[in-house]
Amino acid sequence: MAALVRRSRFVVRPLLQVVQAWDLDARRWVRALRRSAVKVVFPSGEVVERKRAPGKQPRKAASEASAQEQREKSPLEESTSHAPSTWQESGLRYDKAYPGDRRLSSVMTIVKSRPFREKQGKILLEGRRLITDALKAGAVPKMFFFSRLEYLKELPVDKLKGVSLIKVKFEDIKDWSDLVTPQGIMGIFAKPDHVKMAYPKTQLQHSLPLSLICDNLRDPGNLGTILRSAAGAGCSKVLLTKGCVDPWEPKVLRAGMGAHFQVPIINNLEWETVPNYLPPDTRVYVADNCGLYAQAQMSNKASDHGWVSNQRLLKFQKYEEEEDVETGASQDWLPDVEVQSYDSDWTEAPAAVVIGGETDGVSVESLQLAESTGGKRLLIPVVPGVDSLNSAMAASILLFEGKRQLRGRAEHLSRDRSHH
Repeated sequence: MAALVRRSRFVVRPLLQVVQAWDLDARRWVRALRRSAVKVVFPSGEVVERKRAPGKQPRKAASEASAQEQREKSPLEESTSHAPSTWQESGLRYDKAYPGDRRLSSVMTIVKSRPFREKQGKILLEGRRLITDALKAGAVPKMFFFSRLEYLKELPVDKLKGVSLIKVKFEDIKDWSDLVTPQGIMGIFAKPDHVKMAYPKTQLQHSLPLSLICDNLRDPGNLGTILRSAAGAGCSKVLLTKGCVDPWEPKVLRAGMGAHFQVPIINNLEWETVPNYLPPDTRVYVADNCGLYAQAQMSNKASDHGWVSNQRLLKFQKYEEEEDVETGASQDWLPDVEVQSYDSDWTEAPAAVVIGGETDGVSVESLQLAESTGGKRLLIPVVPGVDSLNSAMAASILLFEGKRQLRGRAEHLSRDRSHH
């Protein structure tokens, strides 16, 4: 019986093959009948080309055209943008991140570390407004991560050419975002160079002969707020000495609200090089946060009021004591800088204001620079018993006071000219 079954199976197989071959040949003949000649060659050698019906084209060409059209429309089908033509004409393409794609995590690891940021020369910007401000100022984008295509289409198309565009899940952006409510788009930019930036024309028109020097500012929120105040007051530039927090840290960028792209920022400076970035004949003024107690005492030593770093104080005191033992001479180790009220006139020449950190205060180097340029300590009086003002608050008061004085001087000169 088993042999009979095996024999019957052997007989059926050729039958199936024959049927399949016959069916295949039949289909080939049917396709051949459907074809029409493209060219007709007569025995005389004459060639007649058949015209195709309007709207018809070869199947292969039609498939290639449809594929090309699909590729061109793929970015547009996922969006409800009001201006798809610009994208279609620009030919921009984006990649889709699939599970296991580590491009986002690897890039975020770099831009969230200051040593890596300085080594790679890259920064992270998050949010459509901040990214738009950066693009307008001439910052160079390298890569964008976005969760919805319409977020990307809100950016200038001409600025996106040659930039890696990667679509990721919103959850992935949320994992790396520093915002309470992530906006669904993050950009990796080359670290901006203040020399190559194109700052807003309105900002340049309202720029004042007033500079800001940040000394040992280590709180990101304070520095961001100070930069915002500097841009609002019309500062010509902001200088950051070594020891300050990185101005391109995400928390500083968030607190700055776009001020990074409105006023030139020069960071990581040694005190010896600070005068090179100031206009000629600039007088340096130091923010004095010692309050009414210092105003009453009017001592020459800032250490009496606790407004200079205690660590620096001990260091220099020890140094001077050793020097006195060897030479037998007594000398004042701290620069003698006169104190004046912040609302007294101090903007008759180009001015620079030094703001120190809340913990360490201003450095001895800042006092030396103020003394050498003929500057003074600007006192902001507070009620006795109240601690010194927040660094960001003190900077805002002094910068806008400087702006008030400069505006008043300009109006006075204008009135004098009109009378003459």
